[in-house]
Amino acid sequence: MWDNDVLNGLTESVEQRPPLPPFTLETALQKVQMAEDAWNSKDPERVSRAYTVNTEWRNRTEFINGRDEVKAFLTRKWAKENGYRLKKELWGFRENRMAVRFEYEWHDESGQWYRSYGNELWEFDTNGLMAKRFASINDAPINESDRRVF
Repeated sequence: MWDNDVLNGLTESVEQRPPLPPFTLETALQKVQMAEDAWNSKDPERVSRAYTVNTEWRNRTEFINGRDEVKAFLTRKWAKENGYRLKKELWGFRENRMAVRFEYEWHDESGQWYRSYGNELWEFDTNGLMAKRFASINDAPINESDRRVF
């Protein structure tokens, strides 16, 4: 017979981030919306919990490994990208992988606004945590009056 205290301890130690793969259209859309909401919070701790402890990223030309490096990267990112606001769109998915298109807007310390366009490839582990994220991103200067992501 299993000891309930032992079983509860085991389940609490496994991090899960539902919905879990394999994804359906509904759960893939849910996962993308959850990511958009988390990134718009600009909370590096909250965002980093969606990734595996040993997550592997490429963000533009920067290679990031592990949750601690993700937190450090996001802290630097949001310290310089003022007024950050992001919109993500599911582009495709299968099993535990997704392709996402996104754009976000932000301004630098001088007040110059930018729209950053990008594509991401995501791979999730069986617990729904993102194990791999590869992002290609380009920035275009815009006028504040041209903003469309609120």
